[in-house]
Amino acid sequence: MSGHSTTILITLVLYKLLLVGVGIWASRRSKSESDFLVAGQGLGPWVSGLSYAASTSSAWVLIGFTGFVYANGLSALWMIPGIWGGYITVWLLFGPRLRAETEAKGHVTLTDFLVADLGGPMRRAIAWTATAFIVFCFVFYIAAQFGAAANAFSSQFEMGRLEAVLVGSAIILVYSLLGGFWAVSLTDTIQGALMAVVAILLPTAAFLASGGFGGLAEAIAQTPASYQSMTGGLAPHLFLGFVLGVWGVGVGALGQPHLLVRLMAVKDEDARQRGFAIAMAWAVIIYIGMTTLALSARALLGEGATGESLFYQLAADLLPPVIAGIVIAAVLSAIMSTVDSILLSAAAAISHDTGLAARRPRLAVLFARLAMVLIAVIAVWLTLSVPASVFSRVLFAWAALGAAFGPIVLVKVLGRSPSAGAIWWGMVSGFALTVFFNALGQMPEQSGLVEMLRQLAILPGDPFERVFPWVPALAILVLGSRKASLPREDKVSQ
Repeated sequence: MSGHSTTILITLVLYKLLLVGVGIWASRRSKSESDFLVAGQGLGPWVSGLSYAASTSSAWVLIGFTGFVYANGLSALWMIPGIWGGYITVWLLFGPRLRAETEAKGHVTLTDFLVADLGGPMRRAIAWTATAFIVFCFVFYIAAQFGAAANAFSSQFEMGRLEAVLVGSAIILVYSLLGGFWAVSLTDTIQGALMAVVAILLPTAAFLASGGFGGLAEAIAQTPASYQSMTGGLAPHLFLGFVLGVWGVGVGALGQPHLLVRLMAVKDEDARQRGFAIAMAWAVIIYIGMTTLALSARALLGEGATGESLFYQLAADLLPPVIAGIVIAAVLSAIMSTVDSILLSAAAAISHDTGLAARRPRLAVLFARLAMVLIAVIAVWLTLSVPASVFSRVLFAWAALGAAFGPIVLVKVLGRSPSAGAIWWGMVSGFALTVFFNALGQMPEQSGLVEMLRQLAILPGDPFERVFPWVPALAILVLGSRKASLPREDKVSQ
């Protein structure tokens, strides 16, 4: 192992020991199911804001978004308003109702909010269907993240894939098992702060190395016209589809259980408002920083580099070994900041939403921990046994869960009370249509109607996969609802 790799490994080991220490500390505060799954609704502004941000935009923004802008140019920046719009909608529109109703009714998971005030067989059907969707999507999502972490460990430390997967998954599982939501939120807060520092440090170094504004302008001027255009050189109808598709990434955030539970766990309205300001400031820093890094990379490396390797390459080339070790440790930690949150949400779906914990309240935390172990084992097995190509499009899970749950939350916070049947059919239609359009886009060339549908499904930005499933889901929910008797946050809290 080279000296550079040794520095990175030492930095990472020290950082992970810190996270395990947080898990041990948090374990003392996780006495009940509410403590373990929503931190007893006690999150302050910094923890709620930074942990939300880190879970929303983890390694994907450091590596994936940077590579997207590097490859596509200025048109890729249309994704940013969609992402920021998701932050604003979740915190300002969804947040007051989610937080207040959780306080008033003791919700523990997003599914509790979805089925509130419902009873009978349909309540159970909704809860079990939601559990199936969450576990299905999140197991593959976790496996994909384990695979990404394994690739990073392997490339940096010359580790075998088996060892890399086991090391990464074991670290996440240990502190998540110990402290539950407290540990996950606190470690995500640390990781979010580290990511913000990195998003300033590395882009600044790259910007200066590329020659500043003059160097960037000169480099961009030498790129193809489509790279320099905010429309990407697309025809108007294709450009509209592209914008809707990339905005759909932000729309997907409106139905993510592991994100919305952060709003449910905020301790009061003041903390929610301050947490929003912190999360938005973080998002501005991160996305401006990664845009700067991507364009600077284009000036420094030309067009031949691999988008997902830019971050590692520039960190190694431009920073001293110790600083580069911290930066790369931040990427690996960012991957883990997503895994721990979705691992806990998937475990909560199994232990709480199915009613298992309600039947044995004293064993609720134990059931949640056992579910976490089971999910982690399945995800590790998938990571090691299924070809990596299977996970190349696993982010459709983000869109699928967003379309399944987001329309229901939106209708409820806008003051409507959907019937049980409308909730179930809206949830199923949103999920199923997302899966359908994702699968359609992967089909080989056909003829006639099938080919026309396939071409629609693979429009630039994938608008049919990320946005269209919301339309029938919302229609079902609106038509199958009535005005709620307690539509506003101030009434919910009474």
